[in-house]
Amino acid sequence: MPSQDPPNEHLPDPRPEDAATGTRRRKLRPAVVVPVVAVMAVMAVLVSLALFLRPGTTVDAAPSPAPASTTATAPAKTLPPAPAVSYYQQAGPPAGSPLEAVEPLQISVAKDLVGTRLAKGMVGISLEATDLADPSLSSGNASLVKLFQEADQPVLRFGGNAVDRRFFWTSTNEVVPSNYTGDKAHPVRAVGPADLARVNTLLDAVDAKIALTVDLGHYGPDRAADMAKHAAQIFGPRLLSFTIGNEPNGFGTNGVRPGGYTIENYVAELKAYANAINAVAPNVPISGPGAYDQKWWQPFIDADIPQKKILSFHYYPMYSCDGVVDPLASPTIANVMSRLMHERAVDYQQAALAAGRAAGLETWLPETGIAACPGSNETSRTHASALWTADYALNAAQLGITRIGFHSSLLTCKGGPPMSAVCSGGAYLKPDGKVSGRANFFGISMVAEMAEGKFLKVNTKGGGLVFAYALQNADGSTSVAIVNENDPEKSAQTEVTIKLPGEPLTGTMTQMTGPSYAAEDSTVIDGAKSEPVPLAERATVEGFKYGSQTQTFKLTAGTVTVLNFQY
Repeated sequence: MPSQDPPNEHLPDPRPEDAATGTRRRKLRPAVVVPVVAVMAVMAVLVSLALFLRPGTTVDAAPSPAPASTTATAPAKTLPPAPAVSYYQQAGPPAGSPLEAVEPLQISVAKDLVGTRLAKGMVGISLEATDLADPSLSSGNASLVKLFQEADQPVLRFGGNAVDRRFFWTSTNEVVPSNYTGDKAHPVRAVGPADLARVNTLLDAVDAKIALTVDLGHYGPDRAADMAKHAAQIFGPRLLSFTIGNEPNGFGTNGVRPGGYTIENYVAELKAYANAINAVAPNVPISGPGAYDQKWWQPFIDADIPQKKILSFHYYPMYSCDGVVDPLASPTIANVMSRLMHERAVDYQQAALAAGRAAGLETWLPETGIAACPGSNETSRTHASALWTADYALNAAQLGITRIGFHSSLLTCKGGPPMSAVCSGGAYLKPDGKVSGRANFFGISMVAEMAEGKFLKVNTKGGGLVFAYALQNADGSTSVAIVNENDPEKSAQTEVTIKLPGEPLTGTMTQMTGPSYAAEDSTVIDGAKSEPVPLAERATVEGFKYGSQTQTFKLTAGTVTVLNFQY
């Protein structure tokens, strides 16, 4: 859950003027006096030339002088013949829509770099630590392998509320202590080395990495170090970090530490854990504090611990579940589909980035989602959540956050956490292991499938509720992502004009669509419930002008579109 106080040419003429008339006065040049001796010398030379050039005498002609000034004309650029193409067929607005006009959108993509980049694995999935015990997390689960491949080299982060309450690590098959409590929907789980080995088969199958959280709720540095030792041996370079505890800022009020828990308590225990972990896994970075309260960031930064490499924070922008604390932070579609929500995310994430950069730390957002509220709300499972997810991830990456994890669960789609990006088939609390993605997962996939690149500066004007991002890719191409959050039920297509940093020979597109903000189980990419069509197979954006730096076309509302221009 988040903090409840989220940070938001003419050169001047040198000639003098006549003071009285305002006109320019011409300067008179002084007369030139030529001495008589000089004149006689010139005449002598002329006489000599006349005698020399008498009839019958020839001389080689000197080359004609070049004109006083010439202007070189660059040859016209010759383009190869334009290839035959097939154009992308966008879905239009639903039949009977009122089609409210949208102001044309102008996008100018500069050659200047922002200074940040989008890397593979930036967008990932956060799961509960107890999910490590789930047998479905295996390379043998075809549905899960396919799904995580569509997230393209994701980071799987394990933590959540479970890690400090219901997660028991043992490498010797110990019995779970009686002070670990859960319920039918959230049982206590014991996890051991065999579970980590099984999970590693999944990581290998989908080329994923992993980040782990150790239990701080039940104080035990030695047990945490034992887990770290086995994890480092099993996962090797796929293991990115350890976080010590999940949201320790809440321990004193949510029952994890009934006697109260202060920042000072946390720092002392953090040091004990970090030193114990470093002794057995010295090459694995420590991240933290994994808190949703800004006051806890700096104490972690200042703590004297080994391998302190990553500042991690959690943020759920919709934290006012009943709308009383902040009506604009309650989980409604109107709030989610607003420019204010985008700007609030910028403010909060920039605050974390400023703290991390000042300390020389990488900044991660390993646990996030639309809302921290339990149960269902009007944003759950909707197309609006898919639009929000894509913009939220791209915005975070452009700001400089290098890892982001959307919190999810492997519980059943029926009755399981409604905000989870993934869920399992089967009856309530009886998952069959056939895992699928919800609407917001397709927002993740759209971003994850983009080519790696460096963010370019972009200027936009008009277009209504729209956000645009551009990347300079390693192959020299330009990718432009446009998140069009205008209402797909009401808004007409938006006319888009893009000025590119070059003259493209190809311009292709892939697009995520949905019929309405509130539509559930209706979000598709390129017309199917799957990842984007591979780049080499994508159709050409309609209206593409071969070799033109300026491109104009139309985009349907309620879409995420990724364009790629090759030069």
